[in-house]
Amino acid sequence: MLSPVSAADPLPEQLKPHFGVPDEYQGELGEFRSVMKFDDGSRVENADDWPRRREEIRKFWMNELGPWPELITRPRVEVLTEENKDGVIWKRIRIGYAPDQTPEGWLLVPEGDGPFPAVLVVFYEPETSVGLGVDGKPPGPHRDFGIQLAKRGFVTLNIGTPGGDAYQPEIGDARCQPLSFHAYVSANCWHALAAMPEVDPERIGITGHSYGGKWSMFSAALWDKFAAVAVSDPGIVFDETNPSVNYWEPWYLGLDPDGPTRPRGIPSDDRPRTGAYKRLVESGHDLHELHALIAPRPFLVSGGSEDPPHRWIPLNHTIAVNELLGYENRIGLTSRPMHSPTAESNAVLFAFFEHFLAE
Repeated sequence: MLSPVSAADPLPEQLKPHFGVPDEYQGELGEFRSVMKFDDGSRVENADDWPRRREEIRKFWMNELGPWPELITRPRVEVLTEENKDGVIWKRIRIGYAPDQTPEGWLLVPEGDGPFPAVLVVFYEPETSVGLGVDGKPPGPHRDFGIQLAKRGFVTLNIGTPGGDAYQPEIGDARCQPLSFHAYVSANCWHALAAMPEVDPERIGITGHSYGGKWSMFSAALWDKFAAVAVSDPGIVFDETNPSVNYWEPWYLGLDPDGPTRPRGIPSDDRPRTGAYKRLVESGHDLHELHALIAPRPFLVSGGSEDPPHRWIPLNHTIAVNELLGYENRIGLTSRPMHSPTAESNAVLFAFFEHFLAE
């Protein structure tokens, strides 16, 4: 699926500064293995070669991460309460987004005639994404992507962690890594949104901050019906110098169902790599390969302390894929000093979805 915006549509001025690779990173590919080489060593020569190479990458990652359960193509969505507030219809819902899991969430729908574009917003719990506090505490600042996008004309489905505990996500009988299971949940939620009369199924994106950014990135890579993705400072590649880019943990990619649970923290002699993470790192694979699966769909990294400007280096690999396919201005990176979103970084994130999904 490609974005509704054509390859030739110009970027708005607000996005232009963030969709050009800075001079110091132009053409820099780092130590990342080329996504343009087939496993047999031959090269991708043209756009006709890419679908075969893309499938090779996807098959490898799905094999390493483990198989998904059967998709839920008609998730049950039960409306518990409904209220119109300031031009947005707030629906408290219960959604069957995984086997034996029917958590509550928020579905926000703009007033007016649809169908509207939509965004799946993922985080620890759905309340933060719609600007509500949790357990009597106010929400973190600038994490209310769901309500802000709804005010801008998007249907937003706001959900939380499978099972409610991000450090012990509930994956049932699934034999996949937890972060892949999160992507499976997103695919089921895509089906829920696509079936709603208020939603245009060709214009469904996904976003999230931090943990939600990891979740969003894997979802867009492994489920190609998401038309655009914006991730807020998840750590877009493996980085064992940064304790927050912790894909090694068992609640992400380090699950070893048949082995001991590793102590938390950066891998070391006392905290060895485990699970799929161990296999991926030790065989030279990295997350830039997942970025390539997103191409040519629009991909924005709202970067902070975990994704500083040098993340353009891995992103250059996917920019090359987009160029091969005849697309430009599909990869963006904004930079802020801290991990938390800001009003400025969010303004770009919202403009990204408005340009690629709403226009």
